[in-house]
Amino acid sequence: MDLHNANAYTRRVFLKQGALLASAAATIPAFLDRAALAMAAQRGGMSSAAGVPDERILVVVQLGGGNDGLNTVVPYSMREYYNGRPAIGIPEKEVLRLGDSGVGLHPKMAGLKDLYDAGMLGVIQGVGYPNPNRSHFMSMDIWHTADHNGTGDGWIGKYFDNECRGKPDAKPESGIAIGAAAPLAMQGRLTKPIAFETPELFRWTGLDVDKGLAPAFERLAASSPAEAGMAGNSTAAFLMRTALDAQVSSAQIRKAVAAAPLAQYPNSELARELRMIAAMIRSGLKTRVYYATLGGFDTHAGQGGANGRHGNLLQEYAQSLKAFYDDLKAQGNDGRVLTMTFSEFGRRVRQNASGGTDHGAAAPMFLAGPMVRPGVLSNHPSLTDLDDGDVKFGVDFRSVYADVLKSWMKADPVKVLGKNYASVAAIRA
Repeated sequence: MDLHNANAYTRRVFLKQGALLASAAATIPAFLDRAALAMAAQRGGMSSAAGVPDERILVVVQLGGGNDGLNTVVPYSMREYYNGRPAIGIPEKEVLRLGDSGVGLHPKMAGLKDLYDAGMLGVIQGVGYPNPNRSHFMSMDIWHTADHNGTGDGWIGKYFDNECRGKPDAKPESGIAIGAAAPLAMQGRLTKPIAFETPELFRWTGLDVDKGLAPAFERLAASSPAEAGMAGNSTAAFLMRTALDAQVSSAQIRKAVAAAPLAQYPNSELARELRMIAAMIRSGLKTRVYYATLGGFDTHAGQGGANGRHGNLLQEYAQSLKAFYDDLKAQGNDGRVLTMTFSEFGRRVRQNASGGTDHGAAAPMFLAGPMVRPGVLSNHPSLTDLDDGDVKFGVDFRSVYADVLKSWMKADPVKVLGKNYASVAAIRA
């Protein structure tokens, strides 16, 4: 097969099958090609190496299913807590106390307590929004869009759109979500996130059709756009450039993720996701936002107390986040990475007849990293002045978003969120 015919056949394969990205957007941002070149130059070096911009990074961890905030940040000083949870309340003597705040962490969250003791954890209690919606899907949409109706583009997507100012290839680069699908929060109008469950799925599938395409493909990947017949603004040329950019970059990402971590991670799904994110940060990828998810928090039955199913999920989260920051610190990148953790709602104060908790409203959020203002940053909501059995919110979640956008990402929160929200002063930077 001569090069001309190989080029033509390879174009047809790309246009028919494209680059297989697990649930990724059809248009792959051009930043991946630039990131690949940066990673190739780095050869696995740390992102603080000379010539690599010291960009700030946001990592979002979503606890899917509605995390029980009252058994996460335990109000052990409130008797109403134990009155409402005779079977699943965390015994006061087992709570990991957070100073003299009257609250503490679930005993399975020792990893998070380590971050707290190191001055790297901010706990924001009673976070929610007015007229709370107790539907998983609607409430998650509200959190993802920062809109009461749960409509429109994602808040992170709007951040990227605003920063790009109409130029999809402008800095900062788009986000990466680890998972089967990119969350609504990252969906913008001008920029689209990348999503993949494993780096092995982030690849071109042409070689699965015919391994004999490898030499032709490699020549195409090494060619300039004009040499490869990709110059111009036609749809075919655009798709060809997009597919080749994705393939070249995916190889670099897979190589980066394959590198051994600089910390010991537990054997869990969230740890695997955060380990991949740490590897991409270490490799110099210019991505500004990463997204990871841990599900299973819809604990209507058999939630358990200190040693139950909910506690095991909290342990996975806490251990994974601690390992993530151990890795980042070993890289010299911990000061670049702010991690924000949220769930779509909390649970009701009283346990139900099945030994679990039903959908509630306000719940705590966590901010982690050396740049956060450490400690318990807001008062625990009342357990007697309730909204139909649920704790009332005291902090609008968009206030936390506004702090992250303004103080950390150096963006105008009004342009992203549509209005001003009171600051919770959660970030020192």
